[in-house]
This record gives sequence, C-alpha cells and structure tokens, in this order.
Amino acid sequence: MVSLNITIEDGKNRKHKAMVELDADKFEKLAGVFGLFNTDFLKSLARAEKDIKAGRITKLRSLKDLR
Repeated sequence: MVSLNITIEDGKNRKHKAMVELDADKFEKLAGVFGLFNTDFLKSLARAEKDIKAGRITKLRSLKDLR
C-alpha cells in the first residue's frame, strides 16, 4: 500500500496536512474515473511537456493572473 502526504497552505500561512493511502487496485480505479488513461489526456501531457521545454509556461500566483 502506498501513502501520499499532502500539505495545503491557506492564505494565512496555516498548513493543513492529510494522508491518503491507496493500494494499486484502488489507484487504478481512481485514475480511470478521472480519465487519466484517456488518449486525449495522454496527448495533452505530451504537449504540456513540450511547452515546458520551450519556455512557454508562466507561473500564476492567483486566478486573477488569468484575466
């Protein structure tokens, strides 16, 4: 069984921690539900990796940066 520790920070510099444990079967089922095995999703990952290597990625500090 694999465990994943997640730390979430809110705007007031407080940290909230959670631990998620999944075995391989549960992870595969969850990945299927989210569509991570979909060919379109896998192609979009390949395009994203090319964009990162080409330097076409900008870091967002908030959702206001999208405007």
